[in-house]
Amino acid sequence: MRDLTDESPPAPAAKGGGVAVSLDDALAHRALPLGDRVMSDRPFRLPCRFWHPTPRLVTPDAFDAELARRHGDALARRAEARAPEAISCRTWRPQVAAAVLAGMAGALATALVLAFGPTVRALMVAAFAAVAANLALRTMALLALLRARGAPPTAPLPPDPPVITLLVPVADEAAIVPDLLRRLARLDYPPDRLDVIVLAEAWDTSTVAALRAADPPLPFRCLVVPDGHPRTKPRAMNYALPFARGEIVGVYDAEDAPAPDQLRRVAARMAAAPPEVACLQGLLDYYNAGRNWMSRCFAIEYAGWFRLVLPGLARLGLVIPLGGTTLFFRRAALEAVGGWDAHNVTEDAELGVRLARAGYRTEVIETVTLEEANAAPGPWVRQRSRWMKGYVMTWAMHARRPVALWRDLGTKRFLGMHLLFLGAVANALLMPVLWTLAVIPFGLPHPARAWLPPEADAWLAAVPMGLTLCVMGLSLYALRAPEHRSLRWWVALTEPYFALASVAVVKAMWELVAAPFHWDKTAHGRFGGVTDEEARPATPPRRTEA
Repeated sequence: MRDLTDESPPAPAAKGGGVAVSLDDALAHRALPLGDRVMSDRPFRLPCRFWHPTPRLVTPDAFDAELARRHGDALARRAEARAPEAISCRTWRPQVAAAVLAGMAGALATALVLAFGPTVRALMVAAFAAVAANLALRTMALLALLRARGAPPTAPLPPDPPVITLLVPVADEAAIVPDLLRRLARLDYPPDRLDVIVLAEAWDTSTVAALRAADPPLPFRCLVVPDGHPRTKPRAMNYALPFARGEIVGVYDAEDAPAPDQLRRVAARMAAAPPEVACLQGLLDYYNAGRNWMSRCFAIEYAGWFRLVLPGLARLGLVIPLGGTTLFFRRAALEAVGGWDAHNVTEDAELGVRLARAGYRTEVIETVTLEEANAAPGPWVRQRSRWMKGYVMTWAMHARRPVALWRDLGTKRFLGMHLLFLGAVANALLMPVLWTLAVIPFGLPHPARAWLPPEADAWLAAVPMGLTLCVMGLSLYALRAPEHRSLRWWVALTEPYFALASVAVVKAMWELVAAPFHWDKTAHGRFGGVTDEEARPATPPRRTEA
């Protein structure tokens, strides 16, 4: 594998006057000073102030290697602060979060002591409201899909296809490097129009060694990211942007198995879509869904999210909280909004908000990437707590200037953004309050019984059951694809699975204070699954987007 930090250095610089080239100019014009000359991989495009009768022409790989050698540390510092400061999580103050959470906990404890019954009843109303709002959002998404006339027809690949750069961050994943490279090698796209950058961290020597030992052919490149803070995926991707050569930038995770024709579909849709469509979000599914009960429940949840909620939100014109992989951006739009927020542990969802605020749209394109589902409670809770922590931080950073947010998004998307981010957290946080209703059929005391007449006992049991059945019905609709129908038998067993979210949200609240930028890394390759050859076809043949 070509290592952008391990190329042979250029010839010794000539002595003499020298040419001043700032880092901004070096990035904009692909030019670096070389004594009294300039080295570049495109010298004839240089501005006049850089021109020299004998510029040093080098290959793109050699230029990137020299850029990393000279300016790697500076680029790493830029990567940490690329997102706009006003809405970046790098301005997060754990002390403020601690004060807010402590105040809320103290107020709740005081209310429970002074007015236990009314407080519990108020919590029940809030819990019912959170569940109902979540259900209403999913129902609106369903109705939007049912009203849709269908996606645009599949377009052919443009005669001159765009260059696509794929950013593939890896960390502590030396063992799955061979599988990663084999899966990405299956992508069917013109090799001369494909640029695959595998990002490894400088501290992760085992993964760096595995990548170098693998030595795959073009178009794979390895980029070693200098160490810094925070050690996050978005920081690594920000660092890689100046080295990317494509006008479209895609993101994959280390365990991904994308559909072979995925990039062709992306290039075709980007060419046909209007300029305001800045991002295409692909569908995610699992190749180890049949491993156990938990992986099946995870697959059911993902089907609901990627085949119902996100396509429906796109149809409704609401903010799309992006997934972390199978994302494809117009590079110009990505750079215009400031790239990723290196301090946000759900950088994907936050970027979706920022794109919407800038007037861009996201479409959901119907091409599938298979992933590995977390199939054990411990890893699942750690992953979900990171997601919920990121949702809270994203909401807080954008909502702290509500007038500006409302002005950027408009009323509908403003309300939808609050419902999406706060609703997910509130639902998990308040769900245990509804579980207490289970004591009523056994004749045990409950504050709600003093609030309602005796004949309402049946309603207190029936309403939660009705809401649960509605959620299950939506899940059954999301599992309508032939490859998902076998999972329908497991929908009734998803309630205990979703109960784990209440454990995860408590961990997330603690980390908002104790470790706001800690990235609880999901270990890949632990839960197996089918081989690539046994995996079902990952691209539905029906249409291009939802």
